[in-house]
Amino acid sequence: MFSIVIPIYNEADNIVKLSDSILKALSNLEYEVLFVNDGSTDDSESIIEKITQKHSNINMINLRRNYGQTAAMQAGFDHSKGDIVIPMDGDMQNDPKDIPLLLEKINEGYDVVSGWRKDRLDKKFTRIIPSKIANHIISKISGIHLHDYGCTLKAYKKEILNDIKLYGEMHRFIPIYASWEGAKVTEIPVRHHARTAGETKYGLSRVPKVFLDILVIRFFDKSLDRPIHLFGKFGLFMFLIAFILSFLAIYLKFFMNISFILTPLPLLVVFFSMSGLLCIFIGLLAEIQSRIYFESRGKPPYLIKKNYNIKKE
Repeated sequence: MFSIVIPIYNEADNIVKLSDSILKALSNLEYEVLFVNDGSTDDSESIIEKITQKHSNINMINLRRNYGQTAAMQAGFDHSKGDIVIPMDGDMQNDPKDIPLLLEKINEGYDVVSGWRKDRLDKKFTRIIPSKIANHIISKISGIHLHDYGCTLKAYKKEILNDIKLYGEMHRFIPIYASWEGAKVTEIPVRHHARTAGETKYGLSRVPKVFLDILVIRFFDKSLDRPIHLFGKFGLFMFLIAFILSFLAIYLKFFMNISFILTPLPLLVVFFSMSGLLCIFIGLLAEIQSRIYFESRGKPPYLIKKNYNIKKE
């Protein structure tokens, strides 16, 4: 059995059509649908409730307020019962007919199969072009080369999701987290439909958030377990600038007969020296926090894929 997780926020005009399309496309498969009502202010809750009364494999998680897509998706993952979890959007732009294709790819031995909206039907300048730029940057930074991180339609083995907890707006980076845990990741082209009802929740305002999230991903990838290396490099760089400026000030004093007080160099030396010390201290504090984080989890710093002839005592 597999689980379909659908975050919903003010999609009253799409819910019935979406549920009908799922039921029609997956009539011969065993699955459950988890609608996660993320604090909708329209009739989404009552519409989903009526659907759950008609179909035993369709359920709803009703959140107290609007927490955002990532939190809603995490709620669906936490309450899903299937061995495979497939999130999808509630705006009818994803096609349930692609779900069997994702399952086929999972059965080939992959842990994560990401949808790629190859022929995307969205506004070019406000959606498609910024998305392509962001996807290229994310792939370069993470080393996981996918064409479409923003496509919600993906398939995950549930065991992969058990070690991943989502915060902020990090749902689009689940394949990266999964890859860090040793998951085998791939992607396939999927259909994409133009929105015909309701209002989009995405726009150019999300671009800064995505780029800030990329910085977080970069930090998690390279420096989470050794933050002193990141902050220490900044600190040493600051000290280097301070040394160069102090050398320049001495040179001007003794060879050009220019007094210290006639240049801003002494102040700059003090500024960069203090900045270097501050970076070092921040790195030490971050190192302490990092060790507390890893030790409090009670987990070893490794994951085992499979044991051969090893028995626990």
